[in-house]
Amino acid sequence: MSDYQKSVLLANQILKKHELCDNCLGRLFSKQLHFSSNKLLGKKLKKNSDSTQKCYICKNLFDNLNHFLRLMLDVASNYSFSSFSVGAMVKPSIIDRDDYIRSKYKLKGIDSVKTDVSKELRKLFSRKTKKIVDFLDPDVTFTVNLKDESCQLRSKSISLSGRYIKTSRGISQKQKSCANCFGKGCRICNFHGISEFDSIEGIISQFLFEKFGGTTAKFTWIGGEDKSSLVLGTGRPFFVKIQNPSKRNLKLTSKTFDFLKITNLKFILESPKKPLKFNSSIEVKISTEDEIDSKNLKKLKDLQKHPIVVYDKSGKRSEKKAFSVKYKKNSKNAFTLFIKAEGGLPVKRFVNSDDVSPGISKILNTSCMCQEFDFLDVEVQ
Repeated sequence: MSDYQKSVLLANQILKKHELCDNCLGRLFSKQLHFSSNKLLGKKLKKNSDSTQKCYICKNLFDNLNHFLRLMLDVASNYSFSSFSVGAMVKPSIIDRDDYIRSKYKLKGIDSVKTDVSKELRKLFSRKTKKIVDFLDPDVTFTVNLKDESCQLRSKSISLSGRYIKTSRGISQKQKSCANCFGKGCRICNFHGISEFDSIEGIISQFLFEKFGGTTAKFTWIGGEDKSSLVLGTGRPFFVKIQNPSKRNLKLTSKTFDFLKITNLKFILESPKKPLKFNSSIEVKISTEDEIDSKNLKKLKDLQKHPIVVYDKSGKRSEKKAFSVKYKKNSKNAFTLFIKAEGGLPVKRFVNSDDVSPGISKILNTSCMCQEFDFLDVEVQ
């Protein structure tokens, strides 16, 4: 007896006790008989006999899939994407009845009713929109809840790299989190995690939200600066991950605000997982308690000979190398230091020698104060 004949006998045996729709009946045998369409196989096995009774397993759920297709089309209308996947949530009672039939008739290695619903929804949506099904890394993922007749869409995050140039003082690099959700995203902050847009992070975030949509923007900074510091030259690099964007693959261009320029925006696969090494060229304006001896300033050149040792609040030790040191005396009690050093040098502590050795105050043997410091350039190694 052929596999097909065996399947016909078993199908008749099942149908004597349980009314099944074409989709559910065909699904029980399609893998064994190598049929691509469960519905067509079900029709063939039933010899096209029609029944007015509801399917024992799915209660004729497959007849109503166009309703859920419309939900998918509606929720996807504001999103641009090329590929998608679908996950379905069905009533536990449907799964229980499906499990019962498969167990009772010893049907192994076949798709569940939940898998078949997802498969049919994928077919319908792909046929309607010409979008590509991607199981591994889709642009968007639909979760169709057939229990409460809802549909949710989750868009794959996009990651960008860029640089910013800051030409005015008084603007913080980082934005305070929303006071209600502490950065997680809520209705009060429109799910952005931040409720104000008055920092470097806030301004860049707002620009990207307007361009790509999305909920939260997670930044990875390459160093940082004081609120009062400028960032000049080619700017400070940053990486940002935008969650749930509604648009993707847009043309990236530079953007200039009154005091901020965003440049070099590029799509990347992901933000770096480990901190990147970088060098900073810094201009530091310093005032001194005692009058400056020009000969004494020459000692600053020794900074290039040995590493600068930095201790943080926990006592952790790190070393920063100075690559070049220049200075310019401005008055009896003021000079400007130009230093190129490894990234992460705490400039103010370096000037007053607070847990930084050798520090400027110790080298010059007089109390020194950092008046302001600016980043002339930041180079990623």
